[in-house]
Amino acid sequence: MPASPRKITLWGVEVFVACAEELSISAAARRLGASISAVSQQLTNIEEALGVSLLNRNARPMSLTPAGETFRRRAQAILNEAAQARAELARGNLGALTRLRLGMIQDFEADVTPQLLSFIAGELKNVQFLLDTGASHALYDQLDARALDVIVAAEMGAEADWMEVHRLMTERYVGAAPQGLLDHAAPLLPQLQTHPLVQYTSRHVMGRQIASHLVRQNLAVTQRFELDSYHAILAMVGSGAGWTILTPLALNRASRLAEPLDVFALPFQPLTRTVSVIARRGILQDIPYEVARKLRRIITRDVSEPMLARHAWMHDHLSVHRS
Repeated sequence: MPASPRKITLWGVEVFVACAEELSISAAARRLGASISAVSQQLTNIEEALGVSLLNRNARPMSLTPAGETFRRRAQAILNEAAQARAELARGNLGALTRLRLGMIQDFEADVTPQLLSFIAGELKNVQFLLDTGASHALYDQLDARALDVIVAAEMGAEADWMEVHRLMTERYVGAAPQGLLDHAAPLLPQLQTHPLVQYTSRHVMGRQIASHLVRQNLAVTQRFELDSYHAILAMVGSGAGWTILTPLALNRASRLAEPLDVFALPFQPLTRTVSVIARRGILQDIPYEVARKLRRIITRDVSEPMLARHAWMHDHLSVHRS
């Protein structure tokens, strides 16, 4: 009797997409919260169902076969349609919501995100949560592709028509330098221009915003280091490698390293950013609003108030929106 043909399942498609994006079975397993053996078996099942090899598993790193490249485009469309169907069902009845995919900027990873997850887990008791933490531009891309339902990220340009936006906080960028490097009784800008800028990477939107702002101000600064970690940047500054420009949230995230530094208002035109809760308009009823309402309270208590207690002069640099 011939063996029954394998069937293509939605879970199998999701596993394949995760492997195609991570190019690692172990990384895909961590992302999906599944075991390596389960992910590997799902890949085998979907390859048998399609009758082709999708991934070169023996390559390092793993790579897509030509068939895998073709199927990847279809697979993402399948997941997008499934996400849209879930969202449309949830729109009429949030009791039918079984999974909420949330994206959070890294700035909130330690003190804010765990409290938010505890809150919404209590409100939506039968819902499974998937959390992605990353840079704002990456979260926007995933929301646009319907891979996430709600994101908390820094705003980037004008709102799209499909977006529902709830503003959380606006912060003004500040400077940080080693203690004793600057004489605050004298103009700061000429002093800063004589020392290297330890810059946040231009591969991320925040780094490009800082670089563009300096160009618009016609400011010439020496840039010797470009890093993608707040902790690494502040460690370099603390070692005397130069000064930096970061947000109050970035300083809060790496507060242990920021504490001994000289933090100051930038001596040129202010640069600000706004962090918001963003979702697809009209899909999740009042969930984005409630997430934003809870987040404002957490941010006020655990981020804004402690930061202002340490740096009273920041009152015009850090503000939490009321609604």
